[in-house]
Amino acid sequence: MDLSTTYLGLRLPHPLMPGASPLVDDLDQVRRLEDAGAAAIVMHSLFEEQIAREERSIHAHVDRHEATFAEALSFLPDGFPLGPDEYLEQLRKIKAMVSVPVIGSLNGTTLGGWLRYAKLIQDAGADALELNVYHVATDLSEPGSTFEARTIDMVRELKRSVRIPVAVKLSPFWSSIAHFGAQLDAAGADGIVVFNRFYQPDIDVEELEVRPTLHLSDPHELLLRLHAVAVLSRRIRPSLAVTGGVHSGLDAVKAVMCGAHAVQTVSSLLKRGAGHLATLIADLRRWLEEHEYESLAQAQGSMGLERCPDPKSYERGNYMKVLQSWGR
Repeated sequence: MDLSTTYLGLRLPHPLMPGASPLVDDLDQVRRLEDAGAAAIVMHSLFEEQIAREERSIHAHVDRHEATFAEALSFLPDGFPLGPDEYLEQLRKIKAMVSVPVIGSLNGTTLGGWLRYAKLIQDAGADALELNVYHVATDLSEPGSTFEARTIDMVRELKRSVRIPVAVKLSPFWSSIAHFGAQLDAAGADGIVVFNRFYQPDIDVEELEVRPTLHLSDPHELLLRLHAVAVLSRRIRPSLAVTGGVHSGLDAVKAVMCGAHAVQTVSSLLKRGAGHLATLIADLRRWLEEHEYESLAQAQGSMGLERCPDPKSYERGNYMKVLQSWGR
C-alpha cells in the first residue's frame, strides 16, 4: 500500500504528523514522535507578541528612563516556554536530531518587523513555515475584508522574504472560505491548514474575571474541517491540511477523502502518547487495504466538492436533509 503524499512540495511517506503543540519543547518527546512514524514535525507557534515584548525589553535596558511600555507588557502571559532566541535554538536542535521535515510556525495578525523571524526560522533549518493567523474580531469599525486584506499582505511579504514553502493556518471565521482560499492561492501561499481551534474564555462570576479555558478536541470537531477541505479540494493550487478532531485512523481516512494532503493531530497524542501516531498510520493503511485501494492518492479528494457523487450535500442540500431527518 502506497501511503505517500506531497504536502508543501515535500514528498512524505504518509500524511500523518503531529500538529503545532508544546510536544516539541521536549527533545525526547520529539524523538518518540519520529520513532512512531511522524511524517514531519510541526513546531508550535512563535507569537508576534513574544517578539514585540522581547524587543521592548531590549529597548528598556538601553533606555531605562522610558517606562511607557511597562503597562502593556503586563497584558501578555508570563511563562512562554521558548522565547524567540530559544525557539530558534530548539528548531536547530530538532532539525539536527530528526530525519523528517521540520515545519516552523509564526503566529500574528499585523504587518511589521516581527515577520523578519520567518527568515530566521528558515535559516535555522525549517523546511517549511506555517503562518498562524489566529484573530478574534472585536473592533466595531473594522470590516472582515480589512483583516482578509491584511492576511493576504502578510502572505505576500513572507513569500518575498523566504525560499521555503509557506502554509497559512486559518480560523474558521471567514464569510467565504472558497473565495479566501482562492485569494491565498493568488498571493502565493503553498498550503492552507484548517482550522485553528477557537479557544473560548469562560467567566468567573464570583471573582468577576475572564479566564482562559482549554479543552482537548474530540472527533466532532473534525466535521467543520472536512467541509472546508472538501470545498477547496482540487479547486486551488495550495496543499491542504486538516488539524483538529483527528483521533482515529478513520478520521484520517475522512480527511484524505475530502482532499487533505496532510493530517495533523495533537489532542489524541496528548491523551494517548506519541505512540498513538503509529496506530493512526496502521489503521489508515488497514482501512485502505480492506477497501481495495491501491494507494492513498486513489482516495485523496474522492469526496471533495468537485468529485463527490452529490456536490449539493456540501451546500444547502445538507442543511435541508438534516432538518428533514429531525422532523421524522
